[in-house]
Amino acid sequence: MPSRGRHRSTSKEGRTLLRRIEAIDGVTAVIIGRSYGGKSLGTNAGTGAIRVQRKVPGGLKAVMQSSKGVQEIFIRTEAGAEDSVAARIAGEM
Repeated sequence: MPSRGRHRSTSKEGRTLLRRIEAIDGVTAVIIGRSYGGKSLGTNAGTGAIRVQRKVPGGLKAVMQSSKGVQEIFIRTEAGAEDSVAARIAGEM
């Protein structure tokens, strides 16, 4: 059976946003989770928009609008940096 190409669950805008998040002080890693097709973050959320949902042990849970739906994101942070990272994401992205 011939290869059908690589599956890319994150759009170009999303990959750019993830690189920007990785560059924030206090962020140690960004992990891409499940993708839900046909979902939306809302009327003002274009491709690459991100919303931090909650703090969890080790980091932040977030969702990002992709071109095909919503992508789950886990942002791993240094201990105690969750609030400052969440504030920076909400203010800049």
